[in-house]
Amino acid sequence: MRALPVALMLLLFAVFSAGCGGGGEATGSSSSGGAKLDVVGYSTPESVYAETLEPAFEKTSQGAGVSFSNSFGASGDQSRAVAAGQPASVVHFSQAGDMERLVEEGEIVAKDWEATKYHGIATNSVVVILTRSGNPEGIESFKDIEDKDVDVVTPNPFSSGSARWNIMAVYGAALEEGDSPDQALAAVKAVLEKTVAQPGSGRDAFSAFSQGEGDVLLTYENEAIKAMKEGEDVEYAIPPSTLQIETPIAVTKDAPEPAAEDFLNWLWSDAGQELWAENGYRPVNPKLVDPKQFPTPKQLFQISKFGGWGKVNDEFFDEESGSVAKIETELGVSTSG
Repeated sequence: MRALPVALMLLLFAVFSAGCGGGGEATGSSSSGGAKLDVVGYSTPESVYAETLEPAFEKTSQGAGVSFSNSFGASGDQSRAVAAGQPASVVHFSQAGDMERLVEEGEIVAKDWEATKYHGIATNSVVVILTRSGNPEGIESFKDIEDKDVDVVTPNPFSSGSARWNIMAVYGAALEEGDSPDQALAAVKAVLEKTVAQPGSGRDAFSAFSQGEGDVLLTYENEAIKAMKEGEDVEYAIPPSTLQIETPIAVTKDAPEPAAEDFLNWLWSDAGQELWAENGYRPVNPKLVDPKQFPTPKQLFQISKFGGWGKVNDEFFDEESGSVAKIETELGVSTSG
């Protein structure tokens, strides 16, 4: 009578041990079959990646078992960090100059990164003007900012790619209106003279504005859309003449494959682009652009109007000789990247 419980105990122990062993093997198999992707990007799309894009990709057959580690901040700072050794599998910056740094410094990104789908651009946007609800100052264009007594918020162009888009939008709009290059640069100076805060990133600039600083914020259209969806007491105007924003994306040479390429291609798929659109970003696939959600400005120009980012960064944003660097130095703003 006493032997029966012992036998049962031994049987149960064997079954329990087998079950534990099976569970351990399954966990090990899942772990070895997955990959960890380090996503490094500019500040504004952080929540879209963490809350929308990455969870959606993980539910696909290609994304099963893939995990993510994210780092987002000012585009220039993020680019320099990756060049200095920060782990990165997928890099998504605000402007192409930050991507080219990773080509030039150790070929962390392949030289032909632009030869990929959509020329290596993840999303589009445009530079807009965010105001307080009701637009009390009546600001509809960059010229209005020059002419009216308003306080401006825009990021520092020597850490933030967003700020460089903003400045080139002001410059280009002045050219579109018939100004000479010198007059257009004077327009940039007039706006920067009215700038009361230049935080390090586009997201930090938005935070400063939402906390009451300034009358207008120069920002991405997607940031303005996000703010209104979240119930911020703001509205935005798309200037009649403004700049198309193109944000570059690439995988790094040491990225886990095929997971990194799979993720990048999924971001370019209809499913990925539709999720970008739902979050206020203009799809790079023109067939997916809803003109009601994303109206085309009367005069929309590209950075190629000025020779591309390589030329623009040298002529306008070189820390020692750039025309914008000289203006910022006169205004007492830091130009150290």
